Amino acid sequence: MPILAAIVASAPLHAATPSGPASMAEHQRQCAGKDGWSDPAPPVRIFANVYDVGSCGITVLLITGAKGHILIDGATAQAVPAIIANIERLGVRPRDVKYLLSTHEHVDHAGGLHALHQRTGASLIASAAARPMLESGTPARDDPQHGGLDAFTGARVGRIVRDGEAVTLGSLRLTAHLTPGHSPGGTSWSWTACAGKNCRRIVYADSLSAVSADGYRFADHPAYVARLRTTIAKVAALRCDLLITPHPSASALYDRLAGTVPLIDSKACARYAAAARSNLDKRLAREAATVKRR
Repeated sequence: MPILAAIVASAPLHAATPSGPASMAEHQRQCAGKDGWSDPAPPVRIFANVYDVGSCGITVLLITGAKGHILIDGATAQAVPAIIANIERLGVRPRDVKYLLSTHEHVDHAGGLHALHQRTGASLIASAAARPMLESGTPARDDPQHGGLDAFTGARVGRIVRDGEAVTLGSLRLTAHLTPGHSPGGTSWSWTACAGKNCRRIVYADSLSAVSADGYRFADHPAYVARLRTTIAKVAALRCDLLITPHPSASALYDRLAGTVPLIDSKACARYAAAARSNLDKRLAREAATVKRR
Protein backbone atom coordinates (compact mmCIF):
# COMPACT_ATOMS: atom_id res chain seq x y z
CA MET A 1 0.00 0.00 0.00
CA PRO A 2 1.42 3.47 -0.82
CA ILE A 3 2.65 5.37 2.23
CA LEU A 4 0.11 8.18 2.03
CA ALA A 5 -2.76 5.74 1.49
CA ALA A 6 -1.69 3.83 4.59
CA ILE A 7 -1.76 7.02 6.64
CA VAL A 8 -5.17 8.00 5.31
CA ALA A 9 -6.53 4.56 6.15
CA SER A 10 -5.46 4.79 9.80
CA ALA A 11 -5.82 8.48 10.61
CA PRO A 12 -8.44 11.24 10.30
CA LEU A 13 -7.40 13.83 7.74
CA HIS A 14 -6.72 17.48 8.35
CA ALA A 15 -8.73 19.90 6.25
CA ALA A 16 -5.66 20.79 4.18
CA THR A 17 -4.50 18.30 1.57
CA PRO A 18 -1.57 16.38 3.09
CA SER A 19 1.55 15.75 1.05
CA GLY A 20 2.85 12.83 3.08
CA PRO A 21 6.30 12.14 4.50
CA ALA A 22 9.42 13.52 2.91
CA SER A 23 11.98 11.50 1.03
CA MET A 24 15.37 11.21 2.66
CA ALA A 25 16.75 13.35 -0.17
CA GLU A 26 14.41 16.18 0.88
CA HIS A 27 15.30 15.67 4.53
CA GLN A 28 19.01 15.74 3.77
CA ARG A 29 18.65 18.95 1.74
CA GLN A 30 16.73 20.74 4.49
CA CYS A 31 19.04 19.58 7.29
CA ALA A 32 22.32 19.95 5.41
CA GLY A 33 24.81 21.50 7.83
CA LYS A 34 22.16 21.70 10.56
CA ASP A 35 21.70 19.65 13.70
CA GLY A 36 20.20 22.21 16.07
CA TRP A 37 17.50 21.31 18.55
CA SER A 38 15.02 23.65 16.85
CA ASP A 39 16.16 23.48 13.20
CA PRO A 40 13.01 22.56 11.21
CA ALA A 41 13.08 19.21 9.41
CA PRO A 42 10.44 17.60 7.22
CA PRO A 43 8.67 14.49 8.57
CA VAL A 44 10.04 11.10 7.57
CA ARG A 45 8.63 7.62 7.84
CA ILE A 46 10.82 5.31 9.91
CA PHE A 47 8.85 2.08 9.68
CA ALA A 48 5.19 1.19 9.21
CA ASN A 49 3.12 3.69 11.27
CA VAL A 50 6.13 5.29 13.00
CA TYR A 51 7.31 8.74 11.85
CA ASP A 52 9.94 11.23 12.96
CA VAL A 53 8.27 14.67 13.06
CA GLY A 54 11.01 16.39 15.05
CA SER A 55 13.85 18.77 14.21
CA CYS A 56 17.17 18.19 12.45
CA GLY A 57 18.81 17.42 15.79
CA ILE A 58 16.03 16.01 17.99
CA THR A 59 13.75 13.04 17.44
CA VAL A 60 10.00 13.43 18.02
CA LEU A 61 8.07 10.26 17.21
CA LEU A 62 4.51 10.09 15.91
CA ILE A 63 2.90 6.66 16.09
CA THR A 64 -0.40 6.59 14.23
CA GLY A 65 -3.40 4.42 14.99
CA ALA A 66 -7.05 4.03 14.06
CA LYS A 67 -8.21 5.16 17.53
CA GLY A 68 -5.82 8.09 17.80
CA HIS A 69 -2.12 8.78 17.85
CA ILE A 70 0.82 8.91 20.28
CA LEU A 71 3.62 11.49 20.26
CA ILE A 72 6.89 10.77 22.10
CA ASP A 73 8.96 13.80 23.14
CA GLY A 74 8.44 17.45 22.30
CA ALA A 75 11.83 18.89 21.34
CA THR A 76 11.99 22.60 22.24
CA ALA A 77 9.20 25.14 22.48
CA GLN A 78 10.69 26.87 19.42
CA ALA A 79 10.36 23.63 17.42
CA VAL A 80 6.65 23.14 18.13
CA PRO A 81 5.23 25.07 15.13
CA ALA A 82 7.29 22.91 12.77
CA ILE A 83 6.28 19.74 14.65
CA ILE A 84 2.60 20.63 14.29
CA ALA A 85 3.12 21.40 10.59
CA ASN A 86 4.80 18.00 10.17
CA ILE A 87 1.91 16.22 11.87
CA GLU A 88 -0.53 17.99 9.58
CA ARG A 89 1.58 17.24 6.52
CA LEU A 90 1.09 13.55 7.32
CA GLY A 91 -2.67 14.05 7.19
CA VAL A 92 -3.11 13.83 10.95
CA ARG A 93 -5.16 16.33 12.93
CA PRO A 94 -3.25 17.50 16.02
CA ARG A 95 -6.35 17.06 18.15
CA ASP A 96 -6.30 13.34 17.31
CA VAL A 97 -3.00 12.95 19.17
CA LYS A 98 -4.25 11.48 22.46
CA TYR A 99 -1.08 10.81 24.45
CA LEU A 100 2.24 12.61 24.90
CA LEU A 101 5.07 10.44 26.21
CA SER A 102 8.55 11.49 27.30
CA THR A 103 12.04 10.02 27.36
CA HIS A 104 13.68 12.48 29.73
CA GLU A 105 13.10 15.82 31.37
CA HIS A 106 15.62 18.12 29.64
CA VAL A 107 14.75 21.22 27.65
CA ASP A 108 15.85 19.76 24.30
CA HIS A 109 13.31 16.93 24.57
CA ALA A 110 10.65 18.21 26.98
CA GLY A 111 10.71 21.95 26.32
CA GLY A 112 7.93 21.67 23.74
CA LEU A 113 5.57 19.41 25.72
CA HIS A 114 3.59 22.28 27.26
CA ALA A 115 2.90 23.87 23.86
CA LEU A 116 2.13 20.48 22.29
CA HIS A 117 -0.36 19.75 25.07
CA GLN A 118 -2.02 23.09 24.36
CA ARG A 119 -2.19 22.40 20.62
CA THR A 120 -3.38 18.79 20.87
CA GLY A 121 -5.12 18.43 24.23
CA ALA A 122 -3.21 15.16 24.66
CA SER A 123 -2.53 13.78 28.14
CA LEU A 124 1.13 13.66 29.22
CA ILE A 125 2.29 10.30 30.59
CA ALA A 126 5.58 10.02 32.47
CA SER A 127 7.36 8.25 35.32
CA ALA A 128 7.03 9.37 38.93
CA ALA A 129 10.72 10.35 38.92
CA ALA A 130 10.29 12.57 35.86
CA ARG A 131 7.07 14.23 36.97
CA PRO A 132 8.46 16.99 39.25
CA MET A 133 10.90 18.18 36.60
CA LEU A 134 8.46 17.94 33.71
CA GLU A 135 5.94 20.00 35.66
CA SER A 136 8.43 22.55 37.00
CA GLY A 137 10.61 22.76 33.90
CA THR A 138 13.77 22.62 36.02
CA PRO A 139 16.25 19.68 36.17
CA ALA A 140 16.43 17.92 39.53
CA ARG A 141 19.26 18.76 41.90
CA ASP A 142 20.63 15.22 41.53
CA ASP A 143 20.64 15.48 37.74
CA PRO A 144 24.27 15.60 36.51
CA GLN A 145 23.25 18.46 34.20
CA HIS A 146 21.56 20.51 36.93
CA GLY A 147 22.60 24.13 36.49
CA GLY A 148 23.81 23.53 32.96
CA LEU A 149 20.50 23.47 31.11
CA ASP A 150 17.89 26.15 30.53
CA ALA A 151 14.56 25.89 32.31
CA PHE A 152 11.37 25.45 30.27
CA THR A 153 7.63 25.88 30.70
CA GLY A 154 6.39 22.84 32.56
CA ALA A 155 3.53 20.61 31.49
CA ARG A 156 1.06 18.85 33.79
CA VAL A 157 1.53 15.10 33.95
CA GLY A 158 -1.84 13.39 33.63
CA ARG A 159 -0.75 9.82 34.36
CA ILE A 160 2.18 8.13 36.08
CA VAL A 161 3.63 5.05 34.41
CA ARG A 162 5.58 2.34 36.21
CA ASP A 163 8.37 0.11 34.95
CA GLY A 164 6.98 -2.50 32.57
CA GLU A 165 3.55 -0.86 32.41
CA ALA A 166 1.82 -0.64 29.04
CA VAL A 167 0.23 2.43 27.49
CA THR A 168 -2.54 1.34 25.14
CA LEU A 169 -4.57 3.26 22.58
CA GLY A 170 -6.69 1.07 20.36
CA SER A 171 -4.30 -1.43 18.79
CA LEU A 172 -1.23 0.57 19.89
CA ARG A 173 0.54 -0.87 22.94
CA LEU A 174 3.79 0.68 24.18
CA THR A 175 5.75 -0.60 27.17
CA ALA A 176 7.58 1.78 29.50
CA HIS A 177 11.07 0.87 30.71
CA LEU A 178 12.39 3.10 33.48
CA THR A 179 15.98 3.90 32.51
CA PRO A 180 17.39 6.59 34.82
CA GLY A 181 20.97 7.74 34.42
CA HIS A 182 21.30 10.39 31.74
CA SER A 183 18.59 12.04 33.83
CA PRO A 184 16.86 10.83 37.01
CA GLY A 185 13.54 10.32 35.21
CA GLY A 186 14.76 8.67 32.02
CA THR A 187 12.28 6.35 30.32
CA SER A 188 12.65 4.14 27.25
CA TRP A 189 9.75 2.74 25.24
CA SER A 190 9.26 -0.45 23.23
CA TRP A 191 6.49 -1.74 20.97
CA THR A 192 5.81 -3.86 17.92
CA ALA A 193 5.05 -2.20 14.58
CA CYS A 194 3.95 -4.06 11.47
CA ALA A 195 4.18 -3.20 7.78
CA GLY A 196 1.81 -5.83 6.48
CA LYS A 197 3.13 -9.14 7.80
CA ASN A 198 6.58 -7.67 8.44
CA CYS A 199 6.55 -7.01 12.19
CA ARG A 200 9.47 -5.51 14.09
CA ARG A 201 10.18 -4.81 17.74
CA ILE A 202 11.04 -1.12 18.06
CA VAL A 203 12.95 0.33 21.00
CA TYR A 204 13.04 4.07 21.55
CA ALA A 205 15.96 3.98 23.97
CA ASP A 206 16.59 7.03 26.09
CA SER A 207 19.96 8.78 26.07
CA LEU A 208 22.64 6.87 28.01
CA SER A 209 25.45 9.42 27.81
CA ALA A 210 27.35 10.41 30.95
CA VAL A 211 27.39 14.17 30.40
CA SER A 212 27.14 16.84 33.06
CA ALA A 213 27.25 20.47 33.99
CA ASP A 214 30.66 21.99 34.71
CA GLY A 215 32.10 20.89 38.03
CA TYR A 216 30.10 17.66 38.35
CA ARG A 217 32.11 14.50 38.94
CA PHE A 218 30.40 11.14 38.45
CA ALA A 219 33.03 9.56 40.71
CA ASP A 220 31.62 11.59 43.61
CA HIS A 221 28.20 9.95 43.12
CA PRO A 222 28.73 6.17 43.15
CA ALA A 223 25.04 5.40 43.65
CA TYR A 224 24.13 7.44 40.58
CA VAL A 225 26.85 5.68 38.55
CA ALA A 226 25.48 2.32 39.69
CA ARG A 227 22.01 3.38 38.56
CA LEU A 228 23.37 4.33 35.14
CA ARG A 229 25.20 1.02 34.83
CA THR A 230 21.98 -0.85 35.67
CA THR A 231 20.14 1.13 33.00
CA ILE A 232 22.83 0.39 30.40
CA ALA A 233 22.53 -3.33 31.12
CA LYS A 234 18.74 -3.10 30.93
CA VAL A 235 18.80 -1.47 27.48
CA ALA A 236 21.34 -4.04 26.26
CA ALA A 237 18.94 -6.84 27.21
CA LEU A 238 15.86 -5.43 25.43
CA ARG A 239 14.49 -7.31 22.42
CA CYS A 240 15.29 -4.86 19.71
CA ASP A 241 14.94 -5.06 15.91
CA LEU A 242 14.93 -1.33 15.27
CA LEU A 243 16.66 1.17 17.56
CA ILE A 244 15.64 4.84 17.71
CA THR A 245 17.20 7.42 20.05
CA PRO A 246 16.20 10.94 21.20
CA HIS A 247 19.25 12.36 19.41
CA PRO A 248 19.06 10.75 15.95
CA SER A 249 22.82 10.96 15.53
CA ALA A 250 23.32 8.67 18.56
CA SER A 251 21.92 5.75 16.55
CA ALA A 252 22.83 6.98 13.03
CA LEU A 253 19.09 7.15 12.27
CA TYR A 254 19.33 9.28 9.16
CA ASP A 255 22.14 7.19 7.67
CA ARG A 256 20.02 4.10 8.28
CA LEU A 257 16.94 5.66 6.71
CA ALA A 258 19.07 6.67 3.72
CA GLY A 259 20.15 3.06 3.34
CA THR A 260 23.88 3.57 3.89
CA VAL A 261 23.71 1.21 6.89
CA PRO A 262 20.97 -1.30 7.76
CA LEU A 263 17.82 0.07 9.42
CA ILE A 264 16.93 -3.28 10.98
CA ASP A 265 19.59 -4.68 13.30
CA SER A 266 18.82 -7.01 16.19
CA LYS A 267 22.14 -6.15 17.87
CA ALA A 268 21.67 -2.36 17.74
CA CYS A 269 20.50 -1.97 21.36
CA ALA A 270 23.37 -4.08 22.64
CA ARG A 271 25.90 -2.01 20.69
CA TYR A 272 24.28 1.25 21.83
CA ALA A 273 24.59 0.08 25.44
CA ALA A 274 28.16 -1.10 24.95
CA ALA A 275 29.17 2.31 23.59
CA ALA A 276 27.51 4.00 26.58
CA ARG A 277 29.34 1.69 29.02
CA SER A 278 32.65 2.44 27.33
CA ASN A 279 32.01 6.20 27.41
CA LEU A 280 31.10 6.03 31.11
CA ASP A 281 34.30 4.13 31.88
CA LYS A 282 36.31 6.72 29.94
CA ARG A 283 34.62 9.56 31.80
CA LEU A 284 35.44 7.98 35.18
CA ALA A 285 39.03 7.37 34.07
CA ARG A 286 39.42 11.04 33.06
CA GLU A 287 38.06 12.12 36.43
CA ALA A 288 40.49 9.82 38.23
CA ALA A 289 43.40 11.10 36.14
CA THR A 290 42.49 14.69 36.97
CA VAL A 291 42.56 13.92 40.69
CA LYS A 292 46.00 12.28 40.39
CA ARG A 293 47.45 15.33 38.64
CA ARG A 294 46.45 17.65 41.49
